[in-house]
Amino acid sequence: MLKRCITISVMILVVAGLSFSQSIVGSAHDFSNENWNNTSEICVVCHTPHNADNTVSDAPLWNHEVTAATFTPYSSSSLNATVGQPDGSSKLCLSCHDGTVAVDNFGGRTNGNQFVSGSEKIGTDLSDDHPVSFTYDGALASADGGLYDPATTNSGLGGTIDNDMLIGSKMQCASCHDVHNGSGVGNLLVKSNSGSNLCLTCHQK
Repeated sequence: MLKRCITISVMILVVAGLSFSQSIVGSAHDFSNENWNNTSEICVVCHTPHNADNTVSDAPLWNHEVTAATFTPYSSSSLNATVGQPDGSSKLCLSCHDGTVAVDNFGGRTNGNQFVSGSEKIGTDLSDDHPVSFTYDGALASADGGLYDPATTNSGLGGTIDNDMLIGSKMQCASCHDVHNGSGVGNLLVKSNSGSNLCLTCHQK
């Protein structure tokens, strides 16, 4: 009986440990201990329960200044998709990662002085980054010839690519990155890219 209780206790600790690691707590998006966040809250930098900014789609209770930058989108003669300015959730990601908006510009503040830098700074030139904010559907897959149909292809996350990774049938930053670290995978990926596994979810290579 004692052995069984010890085993169960160890299992609970292991599960609890996994749950803790697979969350925003302690991740790259946990800003609760930053000296520029005087609230000590984790979520407030991006979200608020009251008086949220509703000017951008896919912005749940948004609390951060939204970028007004004009971006240079990805372009290629082999790309069959139409890629314009980032929209929806990708625009929200770029509201820190473009380097033009301070990370501490939240809760109505617009004069912050903490900007992303180094590898975290994508900038406004997206011409050498994976395209975002374009419609990825069966028509694009057929025209491209090197993409899987998102409506019928398993994502490896429990459903189809369309259901699990696309947002309003669009490829966005959050298609590959889990900003809340729910997967617990490095670089805030939705799943491991070992052996290019994430890339090969959509690309037939």
